[in-house]
Amino acid sequence: MMKAAYPFSAIVGQEEMKQAIVLTAIDPGIGGVLVFGDRGTGKSTAVRALAALLPPIQAIQNCPVNSSRAEDVPDWAHGVGTKLHKRPTPVIDLPLGVTEDRVVGALDIEKALTLGEKAFEPGLLARANRGYLYIDEVNLLEDHIVDLLLDVAQSGENVVEREGLSIRHPARFILIGSGNPEEGELRPQLLDRFGLSVEVTSPREIDTRVEVVKRRDAFDRDPQAFLRRWRSKDGKLRKAILTARDRLDDTEASDAALRLCAELCLALGSDGLRGELTLLRTARALAAFEAAEAVGADHIRRVAPSALRHRLRRDPLDESGSTARVERVLAEVFGER
Repeated sequence: MMKAAYPFSAIVGQEEMKQAIVLTAIDPGIGGVLVFGDRGTGKSTAVRALAALLPPIQAIQNCPVNSSRAEDVPDWAHGVGTKLHKRPTPVIDLPLGVTEDRVVGALDIEKALTLGEKAFEPGLLARANRGYLYIDEVNLLEDHIVDLLLDVAQSGENVVEREGLSIRHPARFILIGSGNPEEGELRPQLLDRFGLSVEVTSPREIDTRVEVVKRRDAFDRDPQAFLRRWRSKDGKLRKAILTARDRLDDTEASDAALRLCAELCLALGSDGLRGELTLLRTARALAAFEAAEAVGADHIRRVAPSALRHRLRRDPLDESGSTARVERVLAEVFGER
């Protein structure tokens, strides 16, 4: 029996991490979430809780890529009918040391040997389609797997050509990566693929630490009772996410909001325009979540650290961390208003 996930609403503190995960659930176009911090700070717990929190998806039964329409089922997927059913939003783990075949898929050896057929065995990217791909210790991922993920994340399609097979299937997923910055840096190309970056630390207040331990102990001793206790809050959050999704397209962003996004990115010296686009999308998702009719300056200010801290150029003359640099520029820009 699969162990129940810890309730998302019961996670103590770590507000920026929880906000980032919720906002990408509202607008997957924001991109992934990178969570960096010490061990034991709830990174993996939050990701596990995500699966239980998110609304289910409609998918063709037995479809290996979670297609919602019969015409989208790949040609190589045999024995798939047309019946739709609800299933949890996929949250797929990509472990360290994983082989390329396990990620992209490969020849089904059993069918090849027993039936003499060239059949495709789908990999993790197929299972993650329309969901989340979670990589713990993402900064330790092997380079060739990083390159592969970059290609697929860019195109939204997985292409496999080997052993006489030529296979294509959709692979649109949100990357969730976690790691400890002391164990190595992330390649800039992969870092740029994450829409948001958050930093988590161990709580420094005694009361907060006590509450974390108290809740975790209650969950470990009686998971079902603990889940019942938090079911209502998780249900309300799930409903709020669905409502925000419906409201998203009607949430306006004025020229003044766009100028503020550009002003922040210019002041920080972020490369390209991905910073402005991500900042705008994230602020709009937050505005929709809070039932605001339009993106306001406060929405932009509150999501700017997570949208921009990983997009800053290195400054050898500035020894402060990226978060401090973002906060300093925010104070300067918003202090003038």
